[in-house]
Amino acid sequence: MNKETQTVTDAKELADALESGAKDITIEGVIKGSPSITLPEGVTLHGAKGDSSDGFEFLAKGLRLTKDNSLENLTVKTLDYEQAIYNSLEITDAGTLRLRNVTTVGQVYLVAEGAVKHIRVEADGVKVLSADLRGRAEQPHGYGVDVLQGGFTLWNRQPDPAATFSATLRGISVGTEETPVRGSGVFLAGYADREGKLTGGAFTADLVETGTIVTDGGIAPGTPDKITGGVFVVSGAKVERVENSGPVTTHGQNDMVLDLWGETPHWVANAPITSTGPSGIGFVNFGDMGALEVNAPIVTNGLGARGFNVYDGTLQSAKFESITTHGDGAIGIQISRPVGAVAVTGDVTTTGGEGLSLVKGVQTVLKASAVSIKPGAVVDALGIHGKISTEGEGLASFEILEGATVHELHLGEVEAHGADSIPTRLEGTVQQQ
Repeated sequence: MNKETQTVTDAKELADALESGAKDITIEGVIKGSPSITLPEGVTLHGAKGDSSDGFEFLAKGLRLTKDNSLENLTVKTLDYEQAIYNSLEITDAGTLRLRNVTTVGQVYLVAEGAVKHIRVEADGVKVLSADLRGRAEQPHGYGVDVLQGGFTLWNRQPDPAATFSATLRGISVGTEETPVRGSGVFLAGYADREGKLTGGAFTADLVETGTIVTDGGIAPGTPDKITGGVFVVSGAKVERVENSGPVTTHGQNDMVLDLWGETPHWVANAPITSTGPSGIGFVNFGDMGALEVNAPIVTNGLGARGFNVYDGTLQSAKFESITTHGDGAIGIQISRPVGAVAVTGDVTTTGGEGLSLVKGVQTVLKASAVSIKPGAVVDALGIHGKISTEGEGLASFEILEGATVHELHLGEVEAHGADSIPTRLEGTVQQQ
């Protein structure tokens, strides 16, 4: 008689358990030397100790999920450039795939593609220690650039608009300072065209909550048309709430820290947002953003690494603790679209001067103003309640250029410390000050 629950210690015992029809299997120890393992429908794998020290070591692809599978208290290791956890593309409805207290070396890659038209993912406490996504051919395109996949990737790749992919994600961590992920961190996407418009199946999530994220995408210096994101809600993805509970840090060329091409009514970051690489921007908005709250410092350190910019899409409101940039061409706040209220409770400061920064797939010369409101921007209310300060040469610390409008403006102290720099340049329209 087949036993529904079994404990296994090696690859043969696991294969026998799966063959016998066991649905609840406990992994005791570390299983090595097995090819990729496919879990039949409804199978749950548990680690025996409950601390994720039990699990698997592969040399190629790891665990392949099918339908209604669960992984709990396990570590799945493979080579950095392989998929540690992935799903079958041969089943129309994948049901709900659950990951709880799961650690990987290698990518978590769950997709609606092939035959898969319906899939749900519930993940809690997933840690991707390291992964290398630079060799992946599939990269969504929009706004003049391609996007590298993430260590944790959920993607609706179905052109059929009726295809569904939903998720609830809590405690997703990707990379460490010792092993930053080579690519994006958390990557969520639907099926969109090259202009970033949803044309097929959407990705939806009620919650995406992240822990520590550390990436270094490994993009070659000077590359104009490839980017990554520490946490990236890509085109075709709608997330009701994004919450960054842990710090998000990016170290490489064109590594955005937080990036939105899709849609979210509420995004809140409660831990530091940091970049150290060229054009590593703190928060980039091209999508439909409701309320953005960054309750911790944004600090960027690279050439052209701006703090916050809105080049496209919509923004209802944004609130920041403080923004500091240290590179040439690294503007603190840059807005060139109609937006709602933007407020900073602390300081906005820059230390750089003129330099290159990536703008819509083009390396563009920018000056590191603290706040730059560009032509085409209409800002309902702008309040910088701390200090506005620059150190570079030939700058305006705060500028509203011709063709821009701010309906309500409140500024703290404005300083310009560099040679030939001025505190303010007000060429546009300010209706109330």
